[in-house]
Amino acid sequence: MPDAATAPADRPDDAVPADTVPADTVPAVRVRRLTKTYRGSKNFPPSRALKGIDLDIPKGSVFGLLGPNGAGKSTLINILAGLVNKTAGTAAIWGIDIDRDPRRSRAAIGVVPQELNIDAFFTPRELLEFQAGLYGVPARERITGELLAAVQLTDKAENYSRTLSGGMRRRLMVAKAMVHKPPVLVLDEPTAGVDVELRQQLWGQIRALNRSGTTILLTTHYLDEAQELCDRIAFIDRGEVIACDTTEALLRRVDRKEVTFSLGEQLDELPAGLAHYDADFVPPRRLVIRYRPSRTRFRDIVNDVREAGLTIVDVSTRDSDLEDLFLQLTAAAADDTAADRGPAQPD
Repeated sequence: MPDAATAPADRPDDAVPADTVPADTVPAVRVRRLTKTYRGSKNFPPSRALKGIDLDIPKGSVFGLLGPNGAGKSTLINILAGLVNKTAGTAAIWGIDIDRDPRRSRAAIGVVPQELNIDAFFTPRELLEFQAGLYGVPARERITGELLAAVQLTDKAENYSRTLSGGMRRRLMVAKAMVHKPPVLVLDEPTAGVDVELRQQLWGQIRALNRSGTTILLTTHYLDEAQELCDRIAFIDRGEVIACDTTEALLRRVDRKEVTFSLGEQLDELPAGLAHYDADFVPPRRLVIRYRPSRTRFRDIVNDVREAGLTIVDVSTRDSDLEDLFLQLTAAAADDTAADRGPAQPD
């Protein structure tokens, strides 16, 4: 993807005026005590979607926002994009407060929603020109051609959008969000429901956008995708940020590893000498042991397997990943919520 199409230095002055661009120490997105409560109705009580969250997204990062359905991710994104009014707290994009200067803060962010909201009777070129006009980008400053080239749609520029494949439409959605050269781009489930090949293409485009200077905020349910792309990740659950750190640091929190032994003997049951391990045998000749590296040394496990009279033919290990951390964090959050509620009252 060409850098020129999205480089921050090329963005028009009316999108993010020079006198409002903060120092590099100011994050791309800053949220403080952000709260959103949806009003209830006759049959439903009010719902607290966000419970006073704090969050900093560094400039130039690919930042993952992960959490189960209903955690508050979409509410946060919609507040930043100006689609939902917050109840309390503050939020700033590229140093611009969303309340004090809503027009400029919205010009500093682009959002690619999960849904493909493209007019079927517009061509890609017409769609990008129309979107640029909505943002007030003067004709001489529009980058329609560069964006079409960046998402590899130059040869489809004059075709009706309804004739494009699903992958082409997703790429067009990215271009649509970049017509005003926002320094921050939100990608909401960008690879949901796509095949493996298209997923790899979209990953490449995300990396290229980030290399060009665009800060990426990514939401996804594919935890391997977040682990592959993101340098920082926040987990949000029940309207609260329950963890936020670099991807590497988060993975170190999961003190768990799995080793699988292929054995020379056929097993009918777990040997008594291995009963103290969290172990399973997979008939006929595989033994799986899960352990905490901080407490148990791998060589001790190997010695115990051999002392149990087993012959080790092959060994494979599996390190913990974001899925393990996700399950650990959400389970802990659920336990904390249950503890706060106290014991159940008798009927």
